[in-house]
Amino acid sequence: PHSLRLCCRDWREGKTFRLGAPLVQCRAKPNKRSQAASNTQAEVTTGTGQEQEEWEVWADQINGLVETADQRNEMSSHLLDAVVKVYCLHSEPNFSLPWQRARQYSSFSTGFIIEGRKLLTNAHSVAYHTQVKVKKRGDDRKYAAKVLSVCREGDMALLTVEDEDFWTEMVPLQFGPLPRLQDDAVVVGYPIGGDTISVTSGVVSRIEVTSYVHGSRELLGIQIDAAINSGNSGGPVFDRNGTCVGIAFQSYDADAAENIGWIIPTPVVAHFLAEYGRRGTFPGFPVLGVYFQRLESEALRAKHGLKEDHKGIMIRAIEPTSCSHGVLKTGDVLLEFEGTEIACDGTIPFRKGERIQFGHLISQRFIGDAASVKILRDGKVQEVTLKLGPVTRVVPLGMDVNDPPYLVVGGLVFTTVTVLYLRSEFGDDFERNSPVKLLNAMYTMAESEDRQVVVLSQVLASDATTGYDPDDFFNMRVHTFNGKPVKNLEELALLVTQCSEDDKYMEFEVGDHYKELIVLDRNAVTKATTDVMKQHSIPSPMSAELLDHVKQKTEASP
Repeated sequence: PHSLRLCCRDWREGKTFRLGAPLVQCRAKPNKRSQAASNTQAEVTTGTGQEQEEWEVWADQINGLVETADQRNEMSSHLLDAVVKVYCLHSEPNFSLPWQRARQYSSFSTGFIIEGRKLLTNAHSVAYHTQVKVKKRGDDRKYAAKVLSVCREGDMALLTVEDEDFWTEMVPLQFGPLPRLQDDAVVVGYPIGGDTISVTSGVVSRIEVTSYVHGSRELLGIQIDAAINSGNSGGPVFDRNGTCVGIAFQSYDADAAENIGWIIPTPVVAHFLAEYGRRGTFPGFPVLGVYFQRLESEALRAKHGLKEDHKGIMIRAIEPTSCSHGVLKTGDVLLEFEGTEIACDGTIPFRKGERIQFGHLISQRFIGDAASVKILRDGKVQEVTLKLGPVTRVVPLGMDVNDPPYLVVGGLVFTTVTVLYLRSEFGDDFERNSPVKLLNAMYTMAESEDRQVVVLSQVLASDATTGYDPDDFFNMRVHTFNGKPVKNLEELALLVTQCSEDDKYMEFEVGDHYKELIVLDRNAVTKATTDVMKQHSIPSPMSAELLDHVKQKTEASP
């Protein structure tokens, strides 16, 4: 508005000014009092000496006002051209009815070109995808894309496009180092509010280990105050030099906080790309698998023999499936990890004037790496070696499985408990609404890698299930089958399949606070299962992957 007022004032004074590309000179006619204001006109002298009316001059400037030569060069920058719009069709599983899928829906997000003819975007942008397409900036064509690998924990996905036309004149982005506080952060993407590319800017506000919502994992993250809206997911974030310093992926809701967005830093991105390049897949980030207590109490430190110059954290529990099991012990004080001293509050030096949670050190390593750890045990300093790896959860998130497992026996529907199953059954506030026993299993350590929580999800009415009210028997944990403990769903399916003619009945022990029995007539189960499958459009008595595993073990058994 200010520049517009200056132009108007210059025109009245008959001064020369630049409007768009051509240079013109305006000369206003004297405004006589006897003339009506509506009849006032202006003459314009062009470079050719011809006179034009005012409206003709403005009409000639329309194209020049849209884009100048300098702007044209700027807008063809390879940085913006490397950012693409990602279109995805999703088909999520129905965890309550695992043989079905939810209604298909579409989404759009952002991605960008990297070396090796690949694209990066967020994992949640292509979760449960059935079709992925990408569109280049300024292009009207959508290209089919293929998902090469997904890093769920770090919320990243690697794509490629097989069509050679897509890669014409495409220049990959270059990654830069971790930025500093108050460094510029420019977010580029395709957020809601329009169809074309969008640019927002801000500064780096904070760098720390943060929770990645999609992957339920804590990794290094960068907080910025630039706007990150729906659709920005997967887009690059540039510094002032035009290098990519991260990937936009999540932000706080407006009712919780303002101008707080998070980006995935380049060290985390490099970890994903390195693992994919080495293995062709991404096995995950390693964990230590211990629960620790901070040693900030002087009495607690003195009780366990720590000197004044000693620092560290105390191990209070160890996951049986972790790399620490059998090497570390409860009560050990973790002093150093790979030569880096751990403070009493569980932090380590990060950069000048900064500290960060020591878990960042572990996430920097790869699964299978050997790591040296210095501990204090029984008052003596020792050094041990760990082979880093993952940890099995009794109740996993559930996103690693595209088709949830299930087993149907005469109308009884069995499945495994995952976070997504609990959310499907009890809503987003499942931590309040779920049965206490099922919820407690989320915080239970798995004794073995194949440990699962098997539940009787529901009872479908059939001749075999008569007498068991579906309103009374649902979401009940399965403990035994015919007196044999049930460790996972595959084991239950094997036990059911291997029932002999001598087993007249099938007995399931289920329940939470107290255990109840469900007994089915084995001779009636086969027909009842067929009838239930036909009535409820269930394609198979068990999920495809579970059926394959059962067949393999049945054929292998003598």
